[in-house]
Amino acid sequence: MVKNNAHYANGELAMNPDNPAWHSTIEPSMDVEAAGDIDWDDSADFIVVGFGGAGATAALRARENGLDVIALDCADGGGATLASGGVVYAGGGTAIQSANGEQDSPENMFNYLKLETQGVIDDATLRRFCDQSAGNLDWLMSHGVQFSGPVWKEKTSYPNVDYFLYHSDNSLLPQYARHAAPAARGHRGVIRKGRSAVNLGGSIYNPLRKQCLELGVQLHTKTEVRQLICDKKGAVLGVRALKLPYGTDAYHEHQKCLARGKLLANFYPFFLPGARLVHGWAGRYFARAAEIERAERRWLNFRAYQGVCLSAGGFVFNRAMVKHHCPAFKSGMPLGTPADNGAGIRLGESVGGKTAHMDRATAWRFINPPRAWSQGIMVNGRGARFVNESTYGATIGDAMVNKADGKAWLLLDDALVKEAWRQIWPTKVLPFQWQLGALNMLFAKRKLHSVEALCEHYGFDQTVLLETLKDLSDAVLSGESDNFGKPSSELRELNLPFHVIDVSLGARLLPCTVLTMGGLVVNEETGQVRDDAGREIVGLYAAGRTAVGIPSWLYMSGLSIADCVFSGLRAADHVAEQNLTKQAS
Repeated sequence: MVKNNAHYANGELAMNPDNPAWHSTIEPSMDVEAAGDIDWDDSADFIVVGFGGAGATAALRARENGLDVIALDCADGGGATLASGGVVYAGGGTAIQSANGEQDSPENMFNYLKLETQGVIDDATLRRFCDQSAGNLDWLMSHGVQFSGPVWKEKTSYPNVDYFLYHSDNSLLPQYARHAAPAARGHRGVIRKGRSAVNLGGSIYNPLRKQCLELGVQLHTKTEVRQLICDKKGAVLGVRALKLPYGTDAYHEHQKCLARGKLLANFYPFFLPGARLVHGWAGRYFARAAEIERAERRWLNFRAYQGVCLSAGGFVFNRAMVKHHCPAFKSGMPLGTPADNGAGIRLGESVGGKTAHMDRATAWRFINPPRAWSQGIMVNGRGARFVNESTYGATIGDAMVNKADGKAWLLLDDALVKEAWRQIWPTKVLPFQWQLGALNMLFAKRKLHSVEALCEHYGFDQTVLLETLKDLSDAVLSGESDNFGKPSSELRELNLPFHVIDVSLGARLLPCTVLTMGGLVVNEETGQVRDDAGREIVGLYAAGRTAVGIPSWLYMSGLSIADCVFSGLRAADHVAEQNLTKQAS
């Protein structure tokens, strides 16, 4: 007997259509008496839903463990990992750190991350992450991912094209260095084309995908999982998905529409003149692709004998979910792909999975390079400082959203502007860094010759701004760190005239990327999804940004991909252990 709890709404099956908080096409579970009640189209020991960094890691490790694996992806794979900067946060004494003179240990790494993670995961989990970090990087390298040096010694958001190891966090700052010795942990994958940075995330994802296919992972692309199939006890038996048949005329047209849409959307930034027209053109290609999906996709049932792993990313591209769960971040620029639509999280919820930290997102307000920008000051709508401008971009972004309502302006003077121009010379930084810097200093910067004019134009409280400037001057004269922990070496007294740049969350010429951090609650030793009562849902795992993990409180560059590897390996290893236990019994 098959029981389908779905409801029809607007011609499509949808869960809880009257619930405005659902915002998903994911359907309630299909409940069956036994697996034999379903006509299965394909089967494997382990099914991975979402084939980005976490999914590829889980699939590859499961194959190494001797399991048959099916991987399903609603697009073509890659996810946010492929769209990323290709950085893995790793420490504890990795081979790359040691080869480049960086001193680190698992305990030192733990002491630092303990400050940043704020208890979002158990200490025991964080220690395992740190203890396994060097080994996980070795595992990546054993599968073709390349890392290298030398070390970029200065604080930056991203090193120039000749450097592949850098401080991708706050560890260099004195208030953090008191607790843990600074160590470069941002391992950038080696991939380059001349002086350009292209396909950065591909440095991590592409070798994993290649290894998966070579080892026999069955990859189904353009296959959207809509429903989990469970037995009468609630154990997950498999998934139900909509697939666009491979090799058909419709498939090839769909590919062509997506390729053209992505070309227009990716290579013409939204902040340039005429972007609305170009992106509208791209939207027509995407709309045609959606039409093909509605007309040509077919339902398939996939049986999972040992388990299903949900690794379908976060929900930053589901704007309704963002507005509902973390509305303060909705004006930021989503990072990832349209497949980061919350489907994995909703699938887990559809069978009782618990979620946490859904209000947490990360906003990357990078203002270095140029370093001179970080030596200016950021003020809120009243004209008051609210953050140490030399901290990591996600730390700045978190403060901007939570302490300044997402609104902030960067104050510089003539000397800092001149220095900034010298620092963004194309031979010193990557193209996207000098382009954004130049665009903002040419077209977004406003020069004002008095405090009165500044306050009148931006609506600052003059008394507040004068006090802000006085505090800055006093800190510079003292020769010590200021009240925000900004080291004296980064403090500069500002002199009239002032140069002001809008660095708000929604600043058009200076995009602030956003990534959601909340997800399904899992058993942190096994990766199994837990329900509201804390019980594991049999046969269901979650990894990457579909689950609560290491970066769910505050992101550091590379920490999400590192967590994808950590959580993907964890799920695959536990499934293999369970399989051996079943065989022994």
